[in-house]
Amino acid sequence: MTELKVPIIGYMNSPYHEKFGIPRQPNLVQVESYIEMLEPYNDLLAFEGINEFSHLWLIWQFHDNKNQQDNPKFRPQVRPPRLGGNQKIGVFATRSMYRPAPMGLSVVQLKEVKKVGKSVRVYVTGSDLLNGTPIIDIKPYIQYSDAVRDAESGYAQNEPERMRVIWTESAEQQKQDLMKRQKLDGRIVNELEQVLSLDPRPAYQKDAERVYGMKFAEFEIKFMVEEYIKIKSIQI
Repeated sequence: MTELKVPIIGYMNSPYHEKFGIPRQPNLVQVESYIEMLEPYNDLLAFEGINEFSHLWLIWQFHDNKNQQDNPKFRPQVRPPRLGGNQKIGVFATRSMYRPAPMGLSVVQLKEVKKVGKSVRVYVTGSDLLNGTPIIDIKPYIQYSDAVRDAESGYAQNEPERMRVIWTESAEQQKQDLMKRQKLDGRIVNELEQVLSLDPRPAYQKDAERVYGMKFAEFEIKFMVEEYIKIKSIQI
C-alpha cells in the first residue's frame, strides 16, 4: 500500500485553545479566526480570484488526538456526542476524529486575504478548528454543486437547540472591568455567548451543581448549566 503524503500549508489561529467548547460542526458560531500561511504557500498570487467566493472548504488534520496517536488501531465504531455519547455507530457514518485518516473537512465563510508583514493570512468566520490546527488544503465552496437542498443527514438532520446565556452579577462586573481596560471587546463577548449557547458539556454530564471551566481566546471562563447557561466568572 502506498502512503499518501500531504503538505501542511498553514496553521489555524483561533480562540479555541482546547477541545472542550469547540462547536461540533462548522458555522454554528460566527467566530473569527485566520490561517497563517507557510512558505512557499504564502504567496498572494495563489489566492488571486478567491475573493469572488463567499465560502471555502478547509481540509485539515486532527493533530491533537492523543488517544489515536497512542493507539492507532482501527476502530470501526464510535459514540457520537449527538447521540448522547452512549450509542455506537459506524465510524464512516460520523465525523469523528477517530478515523483511519486523521483529516477533517469544514466549510467557512471567507472574510479577506491580506499580507501581514512577510506573512499571508486568510481570515474566515465559522471555523470549528482548534488553535494550531494544521491546514492541508483550501478549496472554494461551489454553491450549485456543494449545497444539496434535499439531503438527508441521519441523526444530525436538525441544527442543535441553543440555550439562553446569562452573566452572574460578579461575572458581569468582571466583564465590564475587562472592557474598560480594553482587554475584552464586544465581538469576543458575542462569540463566547454563541459558543456557550450550544451547551459544550459532554452529553452524559447533566449535573446542575457542577462548575465547568473553559478557555476561550486568552480568557478562562467558569459556568454552570441549569435551565440556561450561567457564566460565573471571566478572567485572563
